[in-house]
Amino acid sequence: MNIKLDDYEIDILVQGFPGRSVYHAGLGWSTIALVRGGGRVLVIDGGSISMRRLLIDQLAKHGVKPAEVTDLLLTHAHHDHMINWTLFRHARIVIGAKELEWALSVPWGETSVPELYARELQNSSALQTVNDGDQAFPGMTAHLAPGHTRGSLIFVLHGREHDVIFTGDAVKNRAEFVSRKTDMTYDPAVAAATVAMVWDIWKHRPGSIVIPGHDLPMAQENGKPRYIGKREAAITAWYGDDMETKTRFDLTEK
Repeated sequence: MNIKLDDYEIDILVQGFPGRSVYHAGLGWSTIALVRGGGRVLVIDGGSISMRRLLIDQLAKHGVKPAEVTDLLLTHAHHDHMINWTLFRHARIVIGAKELEWALSVPWGETSVPELYARELQNSSALQTVNDGDQAFPGMTAHLAPGHTRGSLIFVLHGREHDVIFTGDAVKNRAEFVSRKTDMTYDPAVAAATVAMVWDIWKHRPGSIVIPGHDLPMAQENGKPRYIGKREAAITAWYGDDMETKTRFDLTEK
């Protein structure tokens, strides 16, 4: 999926999925986006370890090697969004100052924060922390978006006529955006206020696009979110007696 914004080209490398495993804990299929323009190559969120090969392959389809990525922006410090920062050896790694402080303070083994990755990031020379209102990338502003975590950020890429808003898990999916009720939050009221903030930014400039942390991008249609693109999600399972026999389960919307 390709989105153009002035001189920027935005591609969804990994399409986020708005679901949860019933019996096997978190699903963790998060959105990863590629932004190119002005001589820079930006990745927004890095996904989980299970996505590492997929991410490398998807970058290659767009003619990009991990070593050529100049900037990695992390919306928050959960494992399914930040853990692959080690893949981008020459990139500037950006995370919210408040988020990193929080991630380093949580009890080990009790949260979705990959503790050792957060500790190593703190000591990396590539690290740059940002605060609410800072420029995280040319033409892009960071906004503090607490609720899912205490220091989550959303990133707003500003165009001449409209914006593209990368929400991470501040708004994980369309259901959260429309209902303004969120799942997996430390404070529902704080999270609802953040969703309202995203609505304000989104509606301020007609034509703006929201890219959630676990769903398809959305555009405005009569003041309501409309999906852009087609969902692609399926799993295969080996239920038979040989490796050739597979059962496919389609997870796309009917």
